[in-house]
Formats: sequence, structure tokens, C-alpha cells
Amino acid sequence: MKTFLLLINTLVSFCALYAQTPEWIYYNTANSGLPNYYVSAITIDASGNKWIGTGAGGVAKLADTSWTVYNHANSGLPYDNVTTITIEEGTGIKWIGTNLGLAKFDGGTSWTVYDYPTSGLPWHIVTSIAVDGLGNKWIGTYSGGLARFDGNINWKVYDIWNSGFPSNYVWSVVIDSSGILWVGTGAGLARSNSDSSWTVYTSSNTGLTDDNVTTITFDAAGNKWIGTSHGGIAKFDGTTWTVYNTSNSGLPDNSIISMAIDESGNKWIGTYSGLAKFDDTNWTVFTPQNSGLPETTVVTIAIDSLDNKWIGTTSNGVSVYKEGGVLLSTKEVQKKANPDVPGIVQNYPNPFTATTTIKYKVIQPGQVSLKIVDLLGTEVANLVNERKPAGEYSIEWNAAGCNSGMYFSKLQIGTYNEVKKMMLINSASPLNRSGI
Repeated sequence: MKTFLLLINTLVSFCALYAQTPEWIYYNTANSGLPNYYVSAITIDASGNKWIGTGAGGVAKLADTSWTVYNHANSGLPYDNVTTITIEEGTGIKWIGTNLGLAKFDGGTSWTVYDYPTSGLPWHIVTSIAVDGLGNKWIGTYSGGLARFDGNINWKVYDIWNSGFPSNYVWSVVIDSSGILWVGTGAGLARSNSDSSWTVYTSSNTGLTDDNVTTITFDAAGNKWIGTSHGGIAKFDGTTWTVYNTSNSGLPDNSIISMAIDESGNKWIGTYSGLAKFDDTNWTVFTPQNSGLPETTVVTIAIDSLDNKWIGTTSNGVSVYKEGGVLLSTKEVQKKANPDVPGIVQNYPNPFTATTTIKYKVIQPGQVSLKIVDLLGTEVANLVNERKPAGEYSIEWNAAGCNSGMYFSKLQIGTYNEVKKMMLINSASPLNRSGI
């Protein structure tokens, strides 16, 4: 039994580390430096480093392939339950919200903690942070309202008792290109005015269908995309409200947790029922049943400069997705974009249960060899062994008769050599029956 479990663990680790499809890769506590499976926040700095907040493991910084973890035990982080991370433009300072206050981190060794009630922070649970053009930090809290902090000593709190602010429960704080503050609360959407008053949008005075506003983002045209806890999404162009929900669109769930918009204008929407993509016409829904998404609950989404989507989940760590193949470095981008580079494309699907397709490119006529070998280097299939003209090719490998496990596709074109890893989980495998 122990041997069998060891085999399962080994194959699962191989799947996680090496045998992923070209469109999905995964980071979890078993295959990376991620300290906790629950990923609550992902923010990307100007250098492309990923700052990942977790539910019980503090903050992890991923720089290329190097992980650094900051927690209550080894740094000035006040608590390991991290709720939100914002990076201040220009300074690179990280503002980190936790369930026990706000932390300021310079990325080196300097930490400053602002807690309740020893600072002007109105409550110890921080839910969202935004920094305006003047350097003011706008800090949303759970039950304490909204705080403005100039970064020095001055604090101002907006709540239901001292202003027209609609609720002390703040879920999302964002600033548009005009410097206007938009705040999602438990009692509607609040917009800041120049006289420090608030304009409040609710289901009773607008097209908003739910007053519990969980997330807000803006598209290139300045439209506001507003996610709610039970009413789906509302698009607001300043005049007209358009609602998308499970009844009138392809949205899989009316409970919206997170949203992000890529450079092409596609909306990426995290729900309790999977990840949705909306291009303003078509909806595509990703679930564990039809994609590499490991679970249905998508807590946070960040999009990097290479258009990879970094997706935080509640129990499966971070998933990275990109249509056409994840690109984690500029070198990969150059290789993919350069038509004069030969090579092999990761097989698809991967892992696979019976057959998989391998694509490769030949840039000059020559002898081509494409073989499949196992972990011991034993050849199990000779797919191509002939002279080929320049072009792009694909070939299917039928792995009938092969045992589940790791295999390698080895391409040789003249003096050029390349190897890709593949994972076979055949229909007779206990791994396949277990749903892995």
C-alpha cells in the first residue's frame, strides 16, 4: 500500500512540475515555495515580480523562479492572514492588508505596521487599498468604514456617522484615470466628489441589481464594471447601466469575487462556479471539468505584461493561464514570435489518457527525428525519422500499451536538439479513476 501511495504522489508531483498543458501551469505548497494553498491576493510589480497574499502563510514573492516568504515569524508582517496587496507607483512600496492591521514594506528590510487602535486605522481588518496621485492611501476596512492616510501622520475616516458614506463594510477601493475614487460597499457603490461628499448608487436609484458591491474595475473606455455578491455584474458608462447575470448571459454565477481586464479588453471574472471570459459578445467559462482550472472558486486575478492570467484559488494555490501557451519570460516570447527558430511545441493535451498531439517546426530542409522515450531513456516510439522540408508539422502519438508515467518527446533536426516532458495517465490507471 505504501508503495502504491508513493507512486501516486510521485506521478502527481510530476504532473504539477513538468507535465502541464501549454496553457496552464500551477504553483502550490507541494511543488513551489508557496506557503499556503489559500491565495487571497496577487499583485505584480514593475519588475514583473508576483506578490502573493495567502490565507495563513503570509506573503510570497515570486521573482522568476525564486520564492521569498514573509510571515509573522520572520518579518514585520503583523499577521499571516493577508487580505490585499497594493504596490505604490513610483516608490514600489508594498501596502499589505491583513486581519490585524496594515503593513508598509519597502521590499527590503523596513516594515511599518499601522494597527487599531494605536493608529488612525478605524478597524484592524483591512479589505482593500488604493493609492491616489497625491500619494494618499485609501484603506477599506471590515466594519470600520474607509480611511484616508497621507503616509505620514494624518488620517481621516469616512463612515456612516460622519459623512454620506453608505456603509462601514468596504470590499473594494479603486481610482479611475481621472482620479475619482470608487468604493464598493455592503450598501451600494460610492463615488467621491470634489467637495469631499459622496454620490451613492444603489439598486433603488440606479440599474444596479445588488447593493453588496464586491469588486470594481475599469476598461479602456472608462466604463465601470461592478461585481456584486448576488446580482451578477453591472456595466456603467456614466449614464447607462447594463446588467449581466446567469439569466441573460453566459455568466456562470451571480456571486462575483474578482475581476480583471486584459489589454485586448477581455473581462476575466472570478466566481464560485468557475472563471469566465467575456469579450463583449461571447462568454467562455472555465471549470475543472472543461479546462485546467483546478477548482471552481476564483478569489483573485492578476494579468502580467505577457498576458498570463494569475489566478488565486481557495484550496489549490495559484494557476497561471494563457491561451496558446503560458509565457513566463521574454525569452519564451522571443522564441514563440521568431519564425526562424526551430523547435517542438508542448504536446496537447497534457496530461493525456490515450493519445496526444505533438507539433514541431522545421526552418530548413533536413533530417528530422522525433522519438518518445521513458524515464529510463528507453525508446517506446519512433514517430518521425525522415528528411523534411521547412514547415510546421504535427503528429499524434497513440500511447496504447504504455504504462502511466512520465515520457519525453525528443526532437532532433540536424544539430538542433530539444526535449519536452509529457504525462500519460491511461484509462487503466488508478490515478485516472481517482480524478487526478
